[in-house]
Amino acid sequence: MFSTPLRYLSILGSLVVLASFGAFATDQIRSGSRTSTAGIEGTQVVTVNDPAGYADPTPAQERLREQLHGTVREYIDDADDVVIAPFAGISSSSSSAWVRRGVPALAGLLVYGFGLAFLARYAAARA
Repeated sequence: MFSTPLRYLSILGSLVVLASFGAFATDQIRSGSRTSTAGIEGTQVVTVNDPAGYADPTPAQERLREQLHGTVREYIDDADDVVIAPFAGISSSSSSAWVRRGVPALAGLLVYGFGLAFLARYAAARA
């Protein structure tokens, strides 16, 4: 009875977390590549503190993120903000964007991917 909705919620939550973190990682890799290339060429790159590096962005960071990313990416990131909001405080004080995004994403995957899937299997066995 409850197993099917829990299973779908588990899959959906995991997909949102993975898609958002994958997009963040892609942005970070591209930025690092541009910075390395500029360093080799002897030029300087002006970097913007990417608001995608925050699991729980402030309203100002959210507006900047909306300007920098496309519509689909913003929908994914907005859904991710809701899904990992309970875990955002774990690493919010870190200076590393990878830690600020990676730790909440990992916690979200553990809770949604493992925890809800476990509950779905448990509910199916009890029915």
